[in-house]
Amino acid sequence: MTQSITKHISKGVATLTLNRPEVFNSFNREMALLLQEKLDACEKDNSVRAIILTGNGKAFCAGQDIGEITNPDLNPGFKKILDDHYNPIITRIRKIEKPVICGVNGVAAGAGANIALACDVVIASDKASFIQAFSKIGLIPDSAGTFFLPRLIGFGKASAIMMLGDKISAEQAEQMGMIYRMVSSETLEEEVNTKAMILANMPTKALGLTKRLLNESMNNNLESQLKLESKLQIESASTEDYAEGVAAFVEKRKPEFKGK
Repeated sequence: MTQSITKHISKGVATLTLNRPEVFNSFNREMALLLQEKLDACEKDNSVRAIILTGNGKAFCAGQDIGEITNPDLNPGFKKILDDHYNPIITRIRKIEKPVICGVNGVAAGAGANIALACDVVIASDKASFIQAFSKIGLIPDSAGTFFLPRLIGFGKASAIMMLGDKISAEQAEQMGMIYRMVSSETLEEEVNTKAMILANMPTKALGLTKRLLNESMNNNLESQLKLESKLQIESASTEDYAEGVAAFVEKRKPEFKGK
């Protein structure tokens, strides 16, 4: 049986691929729970120092599988879908203290768009697009879309995009600061893998602490953030990677970080 999420690990990079191309990688319960399981495994595996999330086929992710919620025998209900499926996925992406790079290979709609935007680095193909599709069927944006999108592009644009359900091209998304970079579809995999390899060879502890600081900055005031920076800078200065970084600088050589 083909798994709805595939996992491949190479040179410190774990690639998780959404693998239901026949339904544009839309989520059903099995796929949502499996992604959580794969993310947990990546978090616990010390050999994994960067994570790629991408999709198989023409789409990245079309959001919720409508076939599941319109089938009385399969529909878990919206409370279970959010509490058990999407919210834990978003929480895991943000709490894993390793960089998560999203390679958006095609359309990212609904929850699929917002899962992408929760990642640390988002690189999209020129054939990709982002759609807050919720309003088209009488729903509100979920999967932390109302949290991240206004912070990425501003309140006014986020409000309009969510209410109108506009299709945003990868080029537009890059221009408005929604994503890190757009590349050609032919070079997407190479670009994502290159960035993941760079991050996998960087000081993982410092990257994780940076991620924690960014998470806390969403709610902290300046004084609280400065205090947390001080605390975590002391923590990062006690790592083996910091000692290696300083030694490499003094010796004028390339550092060899171990993620410790």
